[in-house]
Amino acid sequence: MQFIKNFTDLKAFISASSEKKVRVVAVCPHDDHTREAIEAAINEGLAEFTLVGTPDKMGALPSLAAHLIEEADTDRAAYLAVEEVRQGRADVMMKGLINTDNLLRAVLNKEHGLLPAGKVLTHITAAQIPGHHKLLFFSDAAVIPFPKPEQRTAQVGYLAQVCRALGIEQPRIALVHCTEKVSPKFPVTLDYEMLKEQCGQGLFGNAIVDGPMDAKTAVDIHSAQVKGIQSPIGGDADALLMPDIEAGNVFYKSLTCFAKAQIAGMLMGAACPVVLPSRGDSTESKLCSLALACATSIALKQ
Repeated sequence: MQFIKNFTDLKAFISASSEKKVRVVAVCPHDDHTREAIEAAINEGLAEFTLVGTPDKMGALPSLAAHLIEEADTDRAAYLAVEEVRQGRADVMMKGLINTDNLLRAVLNKEHGLLPAGKVLTHITAAQIPGHHKLLFFSDAAVIPFPKPEQRTAQVGYLAQVCRALGIEQPRIALVHCTEKVSPKFPVTLDYEMLKEQCGQGLFGNAIVDGPMDAKTAVDIHSAQVKGIQSPIGGDADALLMPDIEAGNVFYKSLTCFAKAQIAGMLMGAACPVVLPSRGDSTESKLCSLALACATSIALKQ
């Protein structure tokens, strides 16, 4: 598979990659940006859609979608969408105009939800940053406040999976912190040592996992050389593991505000990728998130 470096190439790859389109179930696509993203995805041949919600609030979407499930109650709509995935009728779930808590309540339901026993739900972001030569992935900016060691292991595994879905055969995953030294004063650095050992044991497949290191030396070759960082990451990381949600969220918001990055995001760990945009995300951001989830779904089924 080709190495996909930007969202334009990602959308082109998906539209040409399979005769059978990825099936997306959209929960309450009642807001303008969600509707516009779905319409663009249909027109660009990225996916086919099942819509769950109130038809009067969907504009022209029902005439474009493959299926329509009418349901005015948002909680009930979320559970119906989950059931579409459970019954094998959808490969990706997308959040529309519904509170995240309401959607996750259905996804995480122990009896009828989408999170397999023992799995970890986490958030993966892909950022297209002006001036940077490729997409940059990172986790977690939205779900896990202070990851436990087993959750960090899952996060690294998901980052590696998503990188490979976009053609990166050997993902370089940097373990981000404010220092390059391992110290009991920073317990997260001890977790990082564990992750490097797991990588050496082959737990993440063909991948490079190294750290701790700061975000700049992880992604800037010159900075890594000036600081004398001896790492197989080489200042060219594909993905960053953030120490906690505070760092991840600040990084996310800083990229969008100051670097004007184009952002895509989704949840991993459930039975299917879940597109979980913010209500304030643009149409293009939601479309890119759909593309990221569709590419990941295609890769997971191969």
